[in-house]
Amino acid sequence: MTLNLCVLTPNRIVWDSEVKEIILSTNSGQIGVLPNHAPIATAVDIGILRIRLKDQWLTMALMGGFARIGNNEITVLVNDAERGSDIDPQEAQETLEIAEANLRKAEGKRQIIEANLALRRARTRVEAVNAIS
Repeated sequence: MTLNLCVLTPNRIVWDSEVKEIILSTNSGQIGVLPNHAPIATAVDIGILRIRLKDQWLTMALMGGFARIGNNEITVLVNDAERGSDIDPQEAQETLEIAEANLRKAEGKRQIIEANLALRRARTRVEAVNAIS
């Protein structure tokens, strides 16, 4: 038995295919979803989506949104998403270093909040790359 997973951003369909299992980062922690999972709607955090196809695991960096699970259908609507295999490891690492530097020199609540969000996004991209290595 399989699940149909659809990952959508405002600009494109990132994934639309059958999967065996997923592990999704939500605002209250990670949840694993197998076939016949109870229906649920949840907020999606900035984090990694792990996708199992037969015996292979893939990763995707998700940048926050919502997910709906029911009747073996999973729809994930996110601000942005990138497959781990599509992320340039060197560019992701450089972006992480820039984000860390920007956080160190951030002043004021707004700059600190924005710098923290940029750092979380950068860490997620690096984690997505490293998870497939």
